[in-house]
Amino acid sequence: MNDAYVRDERAGRLVEATEQLFAAGVMSHSGHANLSARLDGERMLLTPGHVRGLRAGQLATVGFDGQVLDGALKSVSAEIIAMHTAVYRARPGVGTVIHTHSPSATAFALAHRPLPCRTEPMLRFGQAEDVPVVPWGPRGSDVSVRGIAEVLRRRPTTSAVLLANHGLLVFGPDPEATAHLVVAIEESAEAELAAAAIGGAVDFPPGAQEDVRAAIAKAAR
Repeated sequence: MNDAYVRDERAGRLVEATEQLFAAGVMSHSGHANLSARLDGERMLLTPGHVRGLRAGQLATVGFDGQVLDGALKSVSAEIIAMHTAVYRARPGVGTVIHTHSPSATAFALAHRPLPCRTEPMLRFGQAEDVPVVPWGPRGSDVSVRGIAEVLRRRPTTSAVLLANHGLLVFGPDPEATAHLVVAIEESAEAELAAAAIGGAVDFPPGAQEDVRAAIAKAAR
């Protein structure tokens, strides 16, 4: 398949995923976020730091070594290249990484508290376990990147991490699925905070994940 076609197709899907996140109301007031999509070899497409009104032509092609191969990135965006590549190197099956400052999820990151999986959308969209916290390090620093890699090593089935004192990092097979999980996590964090006011959220009963999978399989027949 033509390289330019693949780039344009994936850029378009990242733009659509960004629009999906704004439409769902899960973005911070500033509209700050960054999204990437894996290309062949050790390359990815990466958005600029603010993505409100994002256009496909604004995305840069970046190597996993940090070199900008096509397009341009401001220094504030270049800082986060290593954060994305840490996920791609650790998870060969990941096709998209999304970082946001979604307010309720970020509240858990500020409190250094894992977000429990207590809502069905989290089960359905790929996070059937609590979202772990990566210890704080300056954005894009070796400390931060090593922390992400270490948590992914210890938690091989998580599809998201909370970056302490920073925000949310979510990863999945493609832009659509990853955006769905960002929404599910933000809604779950908001519900957890609301439930705390009326006695606290309650865990799923044993076997909930298997029950949800069976329901999904039945509906797909």
